[in-house]
Amino acid sequence: MDLLTLMMIAVALSVDAFAASLSCGSTMTDFKHNHCLLTAFLFGLFQGLMPLMGWVATGFLQGEWVEPLNHWIAFILLSIIGLKMVWESFHPNGECKNPNDVFHIRNLLILAVATSIDALAVGISFSLLDYSIIREATLIAITTFIISYIGVRAGHKLSHIFGERMESVGGAVLILIGLKILLLG
Repeated sequence: MDLLTLMMIAVALSVDAFAASLSCGSTMTDFKHNHCLLTAFLFGLFQGLMPLMGWVATGFLQGEWVEPLNHWIAFILLSIIGLKMVWESFHPNGECKNPNDVFHIRNLLILAVATSIDALAVGISFSLLDYSIIREATLIAITTFIISYIGVRAGHKLSHIFGERMESVGGAVLILIGLKILLLG
């Protein structure tokens, strides 16, 4: 996979984490650097682990019956994820609303898993397209760490200006990448 496409996927997957970290950061009355680091670490960790899990789990599905369909499967998975992200951006569920315990490890773990489930399907797509996974998962994790860190800081400074609507941008990017895979291979 070319680096530009991989970067676009990494950024698109990070948008969920950015929206959640922005929302979490907006609940901070006093800025705490360790909240930024913990949030970014957990979000990046899970965004990197989920594609690995999807890739490994899909290894047993490879075969002659899958080969002619792999581009369609990747397109459908990425489109479903993208449409879900766009839908959720217009129907927010109000994550990170309790300023008293947003940065409790339990709550951050739940958010980290919830914002990284889309990356599981991306790992499945990578496996079906016979892409490697270590470099890809690492770049996704690092990108998510950076974007989440920025999100918490920006959320603290900008409050709820951006909110969950940023998720629709990430969803649109995933749909476009799925279309590119379908049309260009």
